[in-house]
Amino acid sequence: MYLRTLENHRKRHESKGNGFGYEIIPDDGVANAVVCGGMGRERNLVIDNRLVDFTPVINIKGEVNRQGIRKMTPREWANLQGFPEEFVIPVTDAFAYKQLGNSVAVPVVEAVAKEIIKLIT
Repeated sequence: MYLRTLENHRKRHESKGNGFGYEIIPDDGVANAVVCGGMGRERNLVIDNRLVDFTPVINIKGEVNRQGIRKMTPREWANLQGFPEEFVIPVTDAFAYKQLGNSVAVPVVEAVAKEIIKLIT
């Protein structure tokens, strides 16, 4: 199971005195910073209690996660960054995670632009 792999990885690092962490955000929790690259997706796990069908959609080894824990989707990352729902993500998930993780939050760009316009006019 994916989660068990993360737990074992954390234990191995802790036994060596290294840091490695992941955090699972509950339904009513506050999201972490969007992290991409390396082990980034493991830091963006959420509990989704809406999951009821645990049938794998691809061939996997091992048991299926039945705890409702999953990684966030690119759309959820886009939402956290302030992109509108109609924003099209035209790339693969792997590229979307990288691009959204490297993005500046849309509301921040809008606020800075408004202040610049004020100074110019």
